[in-house]
Amino acid sequence: MRKKRRSFTAEEKVALLCSHLVEKKPVSEICREYQLQPTVFYRWQRELFVNGTAAFQRNKDAEERRSQKRIIYLENRIQRKD
Repeated sequence: MRKKRRSFTAEEKVALLCSHLVEKKPVSEICREYQLQPTVFYRWQRELFVNGTAAFQRNKDAEERRSQKRIIYLENRIQRKD
């Protein structure tokens, strides 16, 4: 009979990665504690770095939308003055 595959939530993955990156806990210790293959841990780390820009991209998109609204507002004001 096969073991049931475990799944980690995104929050759990980030917490494990932070324990290595911030707290300097060795990968081998984390993997042993959570019965995790090191290749899985490093795949999560690669995904975090590749997709990490998305966390900052949202702020940039919102800022661009605010700027566009401001430009439209000012253009309309100029047209009403004329």
